[in-house]
Amino acid sequence: MTTSAMPPAVRPLTLGQHQVWPPVVLAPMAGITNAAFRRLCREQGGGLYVCEMITTRALVERNPKTLRMIAFGADEHPRSLQLYGTDPEITAAAVRMVVEKDLADHIDLNFGCPVPKVTRKGGGSALPWRRRLFARLVRAAVAAAAPAGVPVTVKMRKGIDDDHLTYVEAGLAAQDAGVAAVALHGRTAAQRYSGTADWDAIATLKQALDVPVLGNGDIWEADDALRMVAHTGVDGVVVGRGCLGRPWLFTDLAAAFEGRSERRLPNLGEVAGTMRRHAELLTEAFGTERDGCTDFRKHVAWYLKGFPVGSELRRSLAMVESLAGLNDLLGKLDPAEPFPISTLGQPRGRTNSPGKVFLPDGWLADRDSDDVPAGAELDDSGG
Repeated sequence: MTTSAMPPAVRPLTLGQHQVWPPVVLAPMAGITNAAFRRLCREQGGGLYVCEMITTRALVERNPKTLRMIAFGADEHPRSLQLYGTDPEITAAAVRMVVEKDLADHIDLNFGCPVPKVTRKGGGSALPWRRRLFARLVRAAVAAAAPAGVPVTVKMRKGIDDDHLTYVEAGLAAQDAGVAAVALHGRTAAQRYSGTADWDAIATLKQALDVPVLGNGDIWEADDALRMVAHTGVDGVVVGRGCLGRPWLFTDLAAAFEGRSERRLPNLGEVAGTMRRHAELLTEAFGTERDGCTDFRKHVAWYLKGFPVGSELRRSLAMVESLAGLNDLLGKLDPAEPFPISTLGQPRGRTNSPGKVFLPDGWLADRDSDDVPAGAELDDSGG
């Protein structure tokens, strides 16, 4: 497939001493962006590949699951780690641990998560509303990372809802705190993953800040990334759900930003090969075929979206327990089946309706409180 879209003038993304080209970031996704998936995507094209969300408390307490989650490949560089926290002191301790033990080369702070278990404790996309606490937490992280030259970035949403927008004020506060870049998902927490992303808000933030701004939301194809850059002027893009079942999207993104017109439309045989590779990498990462194949199951529907594959075969693939079993089932697919063009540009992964944002009692009443909400720190990683 070819496209006539021409890339805007874009430079490599600079994060401290790191140059990222193309200026593409894989969004951290719980249960998805483990070492195996990041490697699969890196094999397709360049960019910055962020691990699953890690909670600061779990890291400081050396939770075994969390320590396994921050494993990076020997050839993975820069190593990008996203931290979630609500307490500036615990966040600073977690960042110092990352620096002292050389666990990562880049730290991203999560202020975008909209799920109730996070927001009802004042974390994620709820936290920027408490502007003093937000600024104190970001300053603490930047100060802890500075001695080692590790850049810190923040990822956030527009705000809690349309009546409680925070993105410009929070972006300016993060810039004043010394972050290397700010990423904005053009939705509020109340929108969750519904509707369309507000690219105009991303453009507004870009105009307000001097540090690099990254745009996130509704990048389903490489040409969407070019359109976002042209529309907003951002310095790079963050890709999440668009690559689910389509790690070759990063091949297309590299081509797009380099001004090349080709786009990948793999037939079902090529998709099956990618599925096999993904399961093998998961098996290697988890240590057993059963664990690797079990984790792979969630990806089956995304890989096969739009292909004419019978329900019984789909169901069997989604229950696979071994690589041999996977190979046998993949052998039943028609390798010549062309890629389903109808799925291009269509949402993938999580979709839902707008909903109430659960917040701590009295959260909206006092914007200037910098008290850490009681029990706000989560002790498990991954979202």
